[in-house]
Amino acid sequence: MSYYAATANPFADQPPLTGGAAADVCVIGAGFTGLGAALALAQRGVSVIVLEAGRVGAGASGLNGGQVHTGQRRDQVWLEQTVGKDDALALWRLAEDARHHLQATIASHAIACDLKPGMIHARHRPNGEAEDAAHIDHMARVYGCDALSLIAPDDLSHELGTDVYHGGLIDRDGAHLHPLNLARGLARAAMSAGAVIHEQTRALDWRREGGRIIVETASGTVTCDQLILSGDGSLNRMARRARARVMPINNFILTTAPLGERAGAIIRSDAAVADSRFVVNYFRKTPDGRLLFGGGENYRPGFPSDLAGFVRRHMLKVYPQLADVPIDHAWGGTLGITMNRVPFVGEIAPGVRVASGYSG
Repeated sequence: MSYYAATANPFADQPPLTGGAAADVCVIGAGFTGLGAALALAQRGVSVIVLEAGRVGAGASGLNGGQVHTGQRRDQVWLEQTVGKDDALALWRLAEDARHHLQATIASHAIACDLKPGMIHARHRPNGEAEDAAHIDHMARVYGCDALSLIAPDDLSHELGTDVYHGGLIDRDGAHLHPLNLARGLARAAMSAGAVIHEQTRALDWRREGGRIIVETASGTVTCDQLILSGDGSLNRMARRARARVMPINNFILTTAPLGERAGAIIRSDAAVADSRFVVNYFRKTPDGRLLFGGGENYRPGFPSDLAGFVRRHMLKVYPQLADVPIDHAWGGTLGITMNRVPFVGEIAPGVRVASGYSG
């Protein structure tokens, strides 16, 4: 069981779909994308049915590191070089709007998800101060972003309680939260607005019939005018074009037992941390004083047989002083990545839209 499942706010089981149902829009996947879409549509008077193969937040949305970053998965300089400065600016504004929307949604629906400010990007290689400083200057001049500042190696070592990093950036607009509680809060808000959620209902395929879309499940059908596919790394034949562009991979997380007095010397500001490795280590403290640490991934079906040991090896490279601390929870999840790490979002057939490939 994940730490999130062990500490989640209560959420009543929603009944599986049986028989035939109809709605303006059918959403596949009760994660952040699907629930956010259902909430926005229901608030506008659109009838929505959400189909979820497991339970709300059972996929990557309820299993991830809980970190709220600014910007896109790719940095703004890469986007400028790839799509041009105008579209790079539009993507920055989109990301900023999304972050503000997240904060406003949590506040307006009183979602208890342990939202806390602060994000640190820790550099694992030496001699990168000039590059970091240039990035901060560029973001301030071009994008008006004044939330970034340098942190020197000694200061970072004191802040994190480890000397394995060589400085980095503090992002005051970043944050972290309990992702499963966020998903459950979004689900409650969507249902309050009129959306219907069916858990334990796997969508198998869709077809057109009489000008409408028919979504097939093992126990029933949904007839709709519009279909949203939001399963990311868990998308099946429902989104054939997306599966050609999005590859599922597995990533893994653990939480230690409560650290007691030692918690005060690790991540003193209570920020979230992500490092600069290609396979990123990401970590933060939980409200009850544990270290939540994510590290390592694989690219084949199935998880390592010893999940706790697999992630613990990565954790001890950063925090060797925690070798004697028990591991209370360890879990894995599947996400979708693209070759260029840019999400695959669009209309793949008339009335059928997909959002996937968020690449972490």
